[in-house]
Amino acid sequence: MQTNSSKIILFDGVCNLCQASVQFVLKRDHKLVFRYSSLQGEFGQMITKKFQLPQEEFNSFILLENEKIYTRSTGALRVLRSLGGFWSLAYAFIIVPPFIRDAVYNWISRNRYKWFGKKEECWLPRPEWKDLFLD
Repeated sequence: MQTNSSKIILFDGVCNLCQASVQFVLKRDHKLVFRYSSLQGEFGQMITKKFQLPQEEFNSFILLENEKIYTRSTGALRVLRSLGGFWSLAYAFIIVPPFIRDAVYNWISRNRYKWFGKKEECWLPRPEWKDLFLD
């Protein structure tokens, strides 16, 4: 399922903000380096189990890259860096200590359903993106 060059984004499949974030990456990933899976899906659950992450809490953005997990702000910044161009400049925020970056991330995460809403079912990608999703 995963190649050595692929990077897999795991996201909360019912969160509107998370879905918008995935769509943001899909539209800018011109080299098609990313693959996607919802945390609720079979692949997402397999990865959370493998890396001993909570399987019922879907409040973290997870990037699986070269068999290593990056969560929260670190994962998001690594994704932006991989998009290249202007977006890679955001990686400069990696110098901000993780406890500060993740405090902001966690605040947004705790309020994301209230601010952006959620769906009753996982979001389905456009047909042209379907092959980029692992489940």
